[in-house]
Parts: sequence; C-alpha cells; structure tokens
Amino acid sequence: MARIALRGVEKRYGDVVALAPCDLDVDDREFVVLVGPSGSGKTTLLRIIAGLEQATAGDVLFDGVVVNDVEVGDRDIAMVFQNYGLYPHMSVYDNMAFGLRRRRLSTSDIDARVRRTADLLDIGALLQRRPRQLSGGQRQRVALGRAIVRDPAVFLLDEPLSNLDAHLRVLMRAEILKVHRAVTATAVYVTHDQVEALTMGDRIVVMNEGRIQQVGTPAELYDRPRNRFVASFIGTPAMGFLELRVARAGTAPELRAATVRASVAGEAVARLPEEGAMVTVGIRPERLVLATESDAAAFDVAASGTVTAVEMLGSEQYVHVGLDAGRLTARVPRDQAVAVDDRVTLAAHARHLHLFDAAGGAALSHGR
Repeated sequence: MARIALRGVEKRYGDVVALAPCDLDVDDREFVVLVGPSGSGKTTLLRIIAGLEQATAGDVLFDGVVVNDVEVGDRDIAMVFQNYGLYPHMSVYDNMAFGLRRRRLSTSDIDARVRRTADLLDIGALLQRRPRQLSGGQRQRVALGRAIVRDPAVFLLDEPLSNLDAHLRVLMRAEILKVHRAVTATAVYVTHDQVEALTMGDRIVVMNEGRIQQVGTPAELYDRPRNRFVASFIGTPAMGFLELRVARAGTAPELRAATVRASVAGEAVARLPEEGAMVTVGIRPERLVLATESDAAAFDVAASGTVTAVEMLGSEQYVHVGLDAGRLTARVPRDQAVAVDDRVTLAAHARHLHLFDAAGGAALSHGR
C-alpha cells in the first residue's frame, strides 16, 4: 500500500519560484501523470517526491507519514529516468541484479526476481548482453526492469520515453501500463507529451509556470478544462480560440467579430459578461465542419477565413484557418477538397462551445 500526499509543497531558488505551493493526493496503485511544457515544475515536483530535492516549504507524506527528512534509499521508491542510467560495463542481468545484491538478498532470490522480471518485459534472451548491444527500446525495458525487480511501493518515471522514436513510444506506453497492472504499485509519471498523458493516466496533473492548473481524469480535462491553458494544452489538434464581443440579436445574445457570428445557448447565456465585453470562445477541431455559406445558416456558429495549412493524416485531414478573431483547426474527412489560401467557412453548434474569461482565462461554460 502506498498513498502519496503533498501539502503546501513549494520550491524556491532565491527569489525564483520553481514550484508554487501545491497540494496533491495520489491513491494507492494509481497511475498519475504530471504533464506540462518545459519549465512547468513537473520534474521538480517528482524529484521532491523522490527525495532528490528538498522542498522549501510544505510536507510530503507516504501513507500519512511525513517523509521530508527520510533519505531517498529509505522511501521504498524506484525511479526510471530519460537517459536510462545503465552501467555500460555490466550485462543486462548484472544491471538488474545490482540493487538487489547491495541489499544482500540471497543468490537464488536475486536470480528468481531478475528472470521473472525479464520474462515480464520480454528481455529474457538479452540477459547476457551489454547495454551497447541493445536498441533504445531494449535499453528502456532494462531500465524499467531494474526498477521493477526491487518490488518498490512507488514508481517514479521522469520522461522515460523521450529518447525513443514515435513508433517505439507507442509500443512502450502499452508496455509500461502492462507492467503497472502486473506489479500493482503506485506510479507517478512525468511527460511533456499530452498524448502520453491522455492514453496512460488514471488521472492527470496539468502544470504550468510552477503551478498545478487542474487535476482530473483524461475525460474531465478534455471535456471540462478549468481554464484556457488546460483547454489549449489537452487535445490534438489543439482547441482553437476566437476573441469575440458580446452583442444582442433581438432578445438573444450573440458573440461577434467581423467574419464570425456565434449564438449562445443553455447555461452559457447566464454566464456571459455584459454587452460589449470580450469573451474567448474555444472550439474543438472535431466539432467544426467545412460548410458552404448557405449551409452555414443552419448552424449556430459560422466563421469565414483563409486556409493557412492542410495536414493530411490518411483517412482525415487537419485544416488550419486564420480569421480576424483568431485561429481554428477543423478535423475533416480526407475527401473534402481544400487547399492553402482557399477562402472557407467553418460551422459548429452552440452546444459545442467552450467560453473563457477574456482577461484571466478562467472557464465560464463548457461544451458537450
């Protein structure tokens, strides 16, 4: 059993705030992903959990016990790093057995653990090789194996897939999740790749500028982002945004720009600021369609702009459109003919709009 709790944890380097005070709970056997851009504080937070960094303030608790002054080796954790950290002069077997030998386990116990872990990771045939004889994916499996073989209560993984190519990253994501299910330990995983976060995490912690922006399941973050940053960071392609002014069309509110009109419905109406104020409108790419001007009349939202880029991805394409009020991306079928510099109209329904405060970025209402 391993529950992790952070209470008011922060990190400062002189006047520089690397990590603002944060609170977080990680449940026993949960797989939590810390995600954010470079410099967001995610690795600093992981290192504080590990004991590799000392927090400036706040407490780290394992199963309700404060471990601020507990040494790294006594925290019952195992870490996997981006650079593998394998001993080049040792075989795969010896790399995996090294930590167990230092703990003075019996030779038979060490051998059983190493071979069982090697079978789990499908590297049993590589045990006598040296790291230089392995591919990147095989080295990462060995690094995972060296952590798993210790049977820790907590796994901490710091961007372990960053050195792998795109295909291997997909395969290793599945391997890591398989291993997590098999060893049933608590895991905290750091990445800057939001696709990894969405596909791997039981819950995701989105960070930016040293602060936790939102904690939730992948579905919660995608469907109900707390602010514009989370909305823009979670999702591929990213949510598009328009800066529109609140207006009135008879008794119904509208949001407008020179080439954009958007009706508002449901809970969003009550949360609009006063007439004349600006609102940020977010729309997911899959909610937009390419429409003729006459077809657009049947939609609540219509925006005309110029195609700036087209990305073809097999069965579908991403159409990037620049407008006077911002930029939108539409995910459309490949058979819809569209080219750069075309003038197009994008349309959507009001129920799919996400509204954000134009000044602070806080969410006002969510689409569905």
